[in-house]
Amino acid sequence: MRPLLQPEAHRNAIAAIGRAMGPAVLADCLAIFEDEQRALQATMPPLVSNAVYGDHARHRLDLYGSGQGERKPVLLFVHGGGFVSGDKGDEGAWANANVGRMAASLGMVGAVMNYRLAPEHQWPCASEDVGLALDWLRANVVSHGGDTERIVLMGTSAGAIHVAGLARLRPDLTDQVRGLILLSGLYGFTPPEDKDLRYFGDASDYPDRAPGQALLLCGVPMLLACAEYDPARFQREFLELESALLERHGAMPATYVASGHNHYTLSLHLGTRDVRLASEIAWFVEECTR
Repeated sequence: MRPLLQPEAHRNAIAAIGRAMGPAVLADCLAIFEDEQRALQATMPPLVSNAVYGDHARHRLDLYGSGQGERKPVLLFVHGGGFVSGDKGDEGAWANANVGRMAASLGMVGAVMNYRLAPEHQWPCASEDVGLALDWLRANVVSHGGDTERIVLMGTSAGAIHVAGLARLRPDLTDQVRGLILLSGLYGFTPPEDKDLRYFGDASDYPDRAPGQALLLCGVPMLLACAEYDPARFQREFLELESALLERHGAMPATYVASGHNHYTLSLHLGTRDVRLASEIAWFVEECTR
């Protein structure tokens, strides 16, 4: 049977966009998947909405899944947004919530979180929030069908940076999570841009605050991904982290390059008929949560 692949219309639309980024590009990318993701949204409401995992108004997360049967692996997803924007999604907005729904469709408990945003909340606030959400899951997800010993963290763009940053904050991360999935993040292998400093602070602080070195030491299995039409800097960071992990550990991490996708569609397409990355995620979660 032929695997479900990227529709030609989607491939052509994304290729026409190329490596561009910005609000107008994001809107175009959302439109590509609008009908398919809205249909999925209608069939899979949250299992839990706006669970409170901390004191701030953005300390909220949603859960997706059946809540029934034997305990399932848990996938916690952290959205992107250039450090200053983004949302977990809700009944009116499917973006990012689609990753929780994808996880549920793969037999997991999907968790999707909000976190504090820059510039009001700078480094390491967002990574601290990932840690708080992880603590909430470890304390509460059993009652919603999740297995506290089989939690995997996943982030895209700024969200990948915040997930990676937890490796610095939690030296015992190997005891708390079973894997990290990092989509198109920046880990400190290239010089910072002005927009990065909205979160990391002064450029002189960036080398010590970027998460790359902590990732090399943390020992948690990783799946690294980037997109064919990611900007060159994101692709370079992907390759540099892959190479550094190979140099340190003598083996490559699991890696995936999403052909026919860009920086935004790498996560926005998850849950659609294009199951290539979703299949990689399912494989990785199964492998590291055995």
